[in-house]
Amino acid sequence: MRHWRIVPLIAGSLAASGLTITSLPAGDRTQARSMVISQYGIVAAEQPIAARAGTAVLERGGNAVDAAVAANAAMGLVAPMMNGIGGDLFAIVYEAKTNTVYGLNASGWAPKGLTPEFLLSKGQQWMPSSGIHSVTVPGAVAGWDALLSRFGKKSFAEVLAPTIAYAKAGFPVTEIFGDDWVATAGYLGRNREAARVYLPDFRAPAVGEIFRNPDLARALTEIAKGGRDAFYKGTLAKRILDTSTKFGGTMAADDLADFTAEWVDPISTDYRGWTVYEMPPNEQGIAALMMLNIVSGFPLGEWGHNSVATLHAMIEAKKLAYADMITYVGDPRFAEVPTKGMISPGYGRSRAALIDPAKANCDVGPGTPPYAGSDTTYLSTVDRDGNMVSLIQSNFSLWGSGITVEGGGFVLHNRGALFTLDPKHPNVLAPRKRPLHTIIPALMAKGDVRIAFGIMGGFNQAQAHAQFVSNVVDHGMNIQAAMEAARFSKASFAGCDLYVEARIPDAVFEGLAKLGHQLQLLGDFSEGVGGGQAVMRDYKAGVNYGASDPRKDGQAIAEMPAMP
Repeated sequence: MRHWRIVPLIAGSLAASGLTITSLPAGDRTQARSMVISQYGIVAAEQPIAARAGTAVLERGGNAVDAAVAANAAMGLVAPMMNGIGGDLFAIVYEAKTNTVYGLNASGWAPKGLTPEFLLSKGQQWMPSSGIHSVTVPGAVAGWDALLSRFGKKSFAEVLAPTIAYAKAGFPVTEIFGDDWVATAGYLGRNREAARVYLPDFRAPAVGEIFRNPDLARALTEIAKGGRDAFYKGTLAKRILDTSTKFGGTMAADDLADFTAEWVDPISTDYRGWTVYEMPPNEQGIAALMMLNIVSGFPLGEWGHNSVATLHAMIEAKKLAYADMITYVGDPRFAEVPTKGMISPGYGRSRAALIDPAKANCDVGPGTPPYAGSDTTYLSTVDRDGNMVSLIQSNFSLWGSGITVEGGGFVLHNRGALFTLDPKHPNVLAPRKRPLHTIIPALMAKGDVRIAFGIMGGFNQAQAHAQFVSNVVDHGMNIQAAMEAARFSKASFAGCDLYVEARIPDAVFEGLAKLGHQLQLLGDFSEGVGGGQAVMRDYKAGVNYGASDPRKDGQAIAEMPAMP
C-alpha cells in the first residue's frame, strides 16, 4: 500500500472536504504526469487541439459550457472515428452560483419506421451492428443547442469558429487516433463517401500527416449560421435524409425535426461521504452507482489499492451491477425502470452479500430490485467562476454505422445497435424510442470540492467510474493518479473472463487466478480499459485542477489570463 505525503500548500480546504491532494517526491512517484493547476479555467480533452479550442473560448469570455461545446466540436474533427455531429451526447452541468447539478440527455430516438417488424421483414433476426438500420437520430447538435441556450455566453458561431478554422487548414493526425484510423481503413472503404472523405489517396492518413475536412467545415458553418435548425430542418437534414434513403433507411423529415434534447435530474448515491452523480436511464451510469453501493461495506482502503481482496470485491460487484443493468435498463418513457430500487443502499447490501471472498462467481444473474412507483470521447471543463461540465459524446463503434453523410463530412452513428428485438425486454426497439446507452458523464462532490470526470470505452465505462471514485475516496489519490492507476475491465456480462493492465503486480495476478478469475493481460496503459479526463475545483481556495489519461492523446490545458 502506498504511503502518501501531503503537500502543505494545498492540503487545507481539500483535507477539510475529505480529499487530500497527495504526492510522492518527484524521483519516487509512480504517477507519470502532474495535475494541471490554475486559478483560471481548465479544459481536459482527449486531443490537445480540442482542449485548446475550449480554452480559446474561455479566453474570449466564454464559460465552461461554451468551452465544452467548442472542445466537443473539435473532437469531432480530430477524432472522427470516435464522435461527431452524427452521434449522441450526454452532459452533467454544475452551476456554481446556484450550487445545482443538471443533467442533459441528448440521445436520439429511433425513426418511426424502424420497427422490429420492419427488420424481421428484411431477414434481420437481431439488431444490425452497422449500416443504415443501426442509425438513430443524432442528438449531439440538439445537445449543443440546449447547453448554449440555457447556460452559454457565446453563440454557435463563436464556439464553432476554432473547429471550422482547423477543418479548413488541417491538423496533424495524432498517434492513438492515427492507429485507430489505419486499423479501420477497411471498414471505411465499404462506403464510397466515407472513403472519399477519410481515406485521401486511398489510404488512412499517417501519424503527423495533415488531414483536412472541408465538408465538415461547411457543415459547421451552416450550424454556426442557422443553429440547430440547420441540422434538423435545413440543408444538413436534407443531406442526412438523402443518404438514408439511398441505403434503404427509414429516417423521415419529422424524425429529425421533432427531436429535442431533454433536461433530466441526475441520479446519485453517497459513497463514504461523497455524493457521486450519474445520468439516469436510458444509460448505464446507474451501474457505477450500484457498484459503489455494493462495495461500500468492504474496507477497500484497508485492503489496499489493487490488492487481491480489493480487486476481487470490485470485479464481483461489477458482475452483479451489470447483470441488473442489462436486465432492467431501457428508455423510461417506454418501460418502467426501477431506478430508485436499483441504487438504494439496502439493495446494494443484499447484492454484496452474494460475494464469496474465496471464489469468483462465473454465473451471476440479476436480482430483484424494489420498484418505486465503445467508442466515445469524453471531456470536462471548469471555468474561473467554478462552473463545471462533464460531457461525453460518441458514434458508438469506431466510425459508427460506417456511412458518411454525402457532402456533410461526418459519419452517422450506430447507436441503434444496442436495441434488442426481444419483445419482452425493456430495451426492445420501438419508434421514437432511445436505446440503452453506454456513454456516461459523472460528477462527484464533497464539501468545497467538485470533480467532473468520465472514462470512455463502451460497457467499460461504469466499472471504470467506480474504480476512479474508489481511487480518490478509498486510496487518497489525486485526480491524475486516480486516472492513471492500473484498471481492470470485464467486457462480457457472463463468465469469469477479465482484462487487467500489466502494471497489476504478479502476486495479485496470481491471487486473482486462484480465486477463479480468468485473466487476460493487456499493456501497461491500454485503451482496453478506456481513457478519461477530469477537472476538479476547490471552491474555498478558488483553484482548479485538471487531469488527462495517458491512455489517450489528450491533455488538460489551462486558460491564460487576459493579456495587456
